[in-house]
Amino acid sequence: MRQLLLRLLAALLLWLPLALQAAEQGPYRRIVTLDWGLAETLIGIGVTPIGVADLPNYRRWVGEPTMPASVQDLGLRTEPNLELLTQLKPDLILITPQFEAARPWLERIAPVKSLAIYRPDSDPLHTAQQVARELGELSGHQAGAEQLIRDFEQQLAQLREKLANRDLPPFYLVSLIDARHVRVYGSSSLFSSVLRRLGQRNAWQGGDNFWGFSQTGVEQLAEVPEAALIHFAPAPLGALQALQQSVLWQHLPFVEQQRVYAFAPAWQFGGLMAAQHFMRLLEEALLHD
Repeated sequence: MRQLLLRLLAALLLWLPLALQAAEQGPYRRIVTLDWGLAETLIGIGVTPIGVADLPNYRRWVGEPTMPASVQDLGLRTEPNLELLTQLKPDLILITPQFEAARPWLERIAPVKSLAIYRPDSDPLHTAQQVARELGELSGHQAGAEQLIRDFEQQLAQLREKLANRDLPPFYLVSLIDARHVRVYGSSSLFSSVLRRLGQRNAWQGGDNFWGFSQTGVEQLAEVPEAALIHFAPAPLGALQALQQSVLWQHLPFVEQQRVYAFAPAWQFGGLMAAQHFMRLLEEALLHD
C-alpha cells in the first residue's frame, strides 16, 4: 500500500506543474485590464473584458471603440478597486509595465500578464500587431486577432492609395497642455508610425521620449512653416479659448494659412484599434472636408 501511495504522490507531483502551466496558458474567459490600449484591442479581436480601469476617462481620452455596458469600471488605473476585482473573479488580469507596482496585490486575485506596445527600439505599430496576436492566444480568439490585423492592413492600403496623389504637408500631432504648451508626438509614436506607412511625414524634428512624445512650447511649432497641425481632444478647460486670444498662436504659419485640424479623442498609446481610428479621422479631415 505504501509503495502505491508513493507512486501516486510522485505522479501527482509530475502532473501538477503541467496542470498549472496549462492553466497559465488559457484560454482565459474572464479577463480584466488596467490598460486602455489592451482593452480596445480585446474588443477588436472579439473579446469583451469583464472589467476595465477608469471607464469615465477611457470615454474621454480614447472614445472608440465604445465599451459595452456590461464592462465594470475598476476604478483608477494606478489604484484599482481590489474588492470589486475579487468579486468579479477574473481568471486573468492584464497590465502594462507601468502598472507593475500593483502586481503583488493583483496576483492575490488572479494570474497577471503584462503586455507592452511601447518597447525599447521597436516600432509601436509592429508591436501592436504582436500584442493583438498575444491577446488572441490568451483568450482563444486567434482568428479574431488575425482578422483585426488584416482589417488594419486593408484600411491602411486603401487610405495610402487615396492620399498617394495629394501634395500634403508634414503634420504636427499634438495634445494641448495649456495656451502655451503642447505634448507633441514624435517619430517613435504610434500615429507617427501610421503616417510613415501612409507615405506621409511627421513635422516634429525634435526628440521624443520612451512613449513617443515631448513637451514643448507652441512657438517651437513654427520651425516647419509649411506644416499642418492636428490636435486631439480633449483639451484642458479654457485652453482653446485662450489660444484664440493668443497673438503668438494667431501668427503661427499653420493658423494663418488655415491648416489646423481638430480631431476627436484617439489614444496615442493604444494599439491597432487606435491606429484604425486615427486613419478614419485623417481620411475624414483630408478627403471629406
